Amino acid sequence: MIRLGIDLGGTKIEALAIDETGVELVRKRVPTPRAYEAGLLAITELVSELEREIGKSMHVGIGHPGSLSPATGLMRNANSTWLNETPFKSDLEARLGRAIRLANDADCFALSEAVDGAGRDYRTVFGVIIGTGVGGGIVVDRTLHTGAQRIAGEWGHNPLPWMSPDEFPGPRCWCGRVGCIETFLSGPGWASIHNNEYASQLTAEQIATDPSEQCVDSRADYAARLGRALASVINIIDADCVVLGGGVSNTPGLAQAVETRLAEWVFSDICRTRVVTNQHGDSSGVRGAAWLWGPDE
Repeated sequence: MIRLGIDLGGTKIEALAIDETGVELVRKRVPTPRAYEAGLLAITELVSELEREIGKSMHVGIGHPGSLSPATGLMRNANSTWLNETPFKSDLEARLGRAIRLANDADCFALSEAVDGAGRDYRTVFGVIIGTGVGGGIVVDRTLHTGAQRIAGEWGHNPLPWMSPDEFPGPRCWCGRVGCIETFLSGPGWASIHNNEYASQLTAEQIATDPSEQCVDSRADYAARLGRALASVINIIDADCVVLGGGVSNTPGLAQAVETRLAEWVFSDICRTRVVTNQHGDSSGVRGAAWLWGPDE
């Protein structure tokens, strides 16, 4: 069965059809409308266009911001605010005339990398997004774990573990709490901490590659914090592999630097968890959406 993945982003909607082995068949992008009905229409038209090109009906999976409430069936917590409080899944199923599957975009990233990406050789994979925000997803035996509240993998809104006195209590987060991992490890969070310390005006992308001593120290501090944050996750799910994604993951040497720091904090005499950089890059979200339908479905 051919699968069609759709990545509903803030600025673009990307659709990708893959075959049973993950080979790309056709891909298309359109701008994301900023209104609900227009968004439904854009997705419906994308599905119709790609199915005409392929010549058959396909299983449809969609990666999106926010999550679907298991209590109300309505969307919540999406930064594309036009999605919030809408029956997105049922409305789109009615327009397409079939069942579809949805997952958070970070979950789709994790699934993509676990099925045929950098984590394909591991049983339990924690996929990490570190970009404008911090998110994640958990995949076991190539199956996405969503959880009772459908928030599995949302590590970014736990407090940064083992804070030093100069870190405590941490910056205030948009979620209303203080000291969330996201405030330290997102791109904007990292840049804010660096710029406050060194009275500079650099972006995270600049800090990631600048050869100055200040930026070298800042990268070491970032890797140490990321190592602590991931160790607290590993202590709970004991992942075989962590796959890093998002813009900050492109920092040279970050995966290796973090992996060397895990053993200091993981509650074990050994630490075999690998930390690797993603394989599919910006395509992981849309590929993961397609893989919401399993290989035998």
